[in-house]
Amino acid sequence: MAEDVKPTRKNLMAIEDRIELSERGHDTLEQKRDGLIMEFMDILDQAQDIRSKLDEDYDTAQEKINMARAMEGDVAVRGAAAALKEHPEITTQSKNIMGVVVPQIESSRVKKSLDQRGYGLLGSSARIDEAADAYEELLETIILAAEVETAMKKMLEEIETTKRRVNALEFKLLPDLHENKEYIEQKLEEQEREEIFRLKKIKAKKEEEEEEEAEKAEAEAATAD
Repeated sequence: MAEDVKPTRKNLMAIEDRIELSERGHDTLEQKRDGLIMEFMDILDQAQDIRSKLDEDYDTAQEKINMARAMEGDVAVRGAAAALKEHPEITTQSKNIMGVVVPQIESSRVKKSLDQRGYGLLGSSARIDEAADAYEELLETIILAAEVETAMKKMLEEIETTKRRVNALEFKLLPDLHENKEYIEQKLEEQEREEIFRLKKIKAKKEEEEEEEAEKAEAEAATAD
């Protein structure tokens, strides 16, 4: 509350410094918020493209596996799947976007050659190979989608945090500081007016006393004559 602030020149200068610092911080946070929103929109576009591809890859993989089951039978399909010895590996790193640390997912051994799948040429068929290709493609898309979705979530959280800070400065801290500044300025002006009025009274009283002294001196001189 403004009433709790002691109206002194020192406090006025301190509040003016805080206002200047808070306004600079507000501008910086606004720029960060706008930059984050632009980055978020780019990631959102990527996410929409990846979601569409994910749906397409999933439909393709389902179609291929159903065809393989129909043509080769469930036993052959399960046997080909069980022959896999080298499983995909996923590692995570991080990258910085506008001060936000987001994951960067790296995958290896997702797409494999025929001999890497373990079932060999003799135990395979074109239908099973096509299903394997489709599911490897689907897995890579899932990994990419996980990276983009996580980045989008983290960016959105940072945008909300930054927006709250901007609003706190704009609608709470800065108005309070300006209110305190106005209160101190008003009180200082009142004190200055009171001081001027007091000095004028002292001056008037002094002049009155000097006039009385002068009149007294004249009266004494007249009596002496």
